This record gives sequence, structure tokens and C-alpha cells, in this order.
Amino acid sequence: MPSAKHRKIVLTGGPGAGKTAVLELARRHFGAKAEVLHEAASVVFSGGFPRQESIEARSAAQRAIYHVQVELENVARAHSEAAVILCDRGTPDGLAYWPGAPDEFWSQLRTSLAEELARYDAVIHLRTPSRRDGYHRDAVRIENAKTAELIDERLLEIWATHPRRFLVESSHDFLEKTERTLAILEQEMAQSSTDDSSRPSLTPISPQ
Repeated sequence: MPSAKHRKIVLTGGPGAGKTAVLELARRHFGAKAEVLHEAASVVFSGGFPRQESIEARSAAQRAIYHVQVELENVARAHSEAAVILCDRGTPDGLAYWPGAPDEFWSQLRTSLAEELARYDAVIHLRTPSRRDGYHRDAVRIENAKTAELIDERLLEIWATHPRRFLVESSHDFLEKTERTLAILEQEMAQSSTDDSSRPSLTPISPQ
């Protein structure tokens, strides 16, 4: 369950959605009010973990990413003075990249989707742009536009039952997308500093 000390919020979305860029802007915008965590996959792969296409290698990578994500959150919970922890992806995201059956993913990690969704107070899903809307590959983002869209759809399904999920659709204007995301973050950070139960101005998507 989320910590009473920190409000933990995930930014998720398929490749190229802009999560890392938005989180960097959030880091500058909110300062000490928010602890922004590194993306676990970047920590794993930049540290030399082999990035190969075999089922064994892909499965091993997702297990490693899951455990790194958990420990990043544990360290932040133990040491951060910020009221809000912002995560560049959450533990359920690995399922979108898992090469086998969903049940196998959860059994190997000895957890469940319900347990992992409960780790987070809110999730903001930034939709992946189509090629028309500006999606492009680079040295880190190796997926083509079609694969990126499929991953984004999987993530949409994985997080569908979270009770506080927000969707930020893709836009030709990335600044507009950023402003919409920061507005949701502002609202969610305000939730961490008040005990009133008034209805927020931005309403999350109803769980499916």
C-alpha cells in the first residue's frame, strides 16, 4: 500500500510518450516538494545489463527492472523529505514488455497486479504519439511506431483498474501535453497537503 508519509505518483506510457522529459520539467517546477526517481530500465541497461532479443534475456531484463524499481521506491520512501515521489514508470509496466503470459510474469515475481497497483496513489498515462504526431526512434527508443503503439495499448489495459488514473492524450504541441500533465501533478500534490475530501477539479478516468 502507498506510504502515509509520501504520495507516490507514476507517469506511464509507451515509448516516446514524453515521460522522462515531463518529469525533468516537474523536477525543476516543483523543486524540493517532489522526489523524481530515475527510470529503472535506464538504470539497468545503462549499467551494462545485456539487451538481447531472446525470450530468456527479455524475461531476465524485466525481472531486473522490477526489482530495481522496488528498491528505488524503498530508498526514496526511507530518505526523501519530499511529500510526493514521482516515478518514471511503475512496477506493473514490465508486463507490457514481458515476452510470455501475464500469469508467468506475476508468478515469477511472486506478486499480483492488484498488489502492484496498490503501491501507487495515482497514475498519469501519457499516450504515445503516432508517427504522424511526431514519434521517432533513437539509440534508446528502439521500438518502431507500430510497436510503440502496441505497448501503449498494453499499458492502457494494465492500469485500467487503478482507481485514480488520468489520461493525457498525444498532441502535436508537446508544450500543451506538458502543461496538462503538470496541472494534474499540481492537483495531486495539493491532495498530499490537505485532509479535506472535496472533489478535485480534474477527475480521474473511471476504473474499467
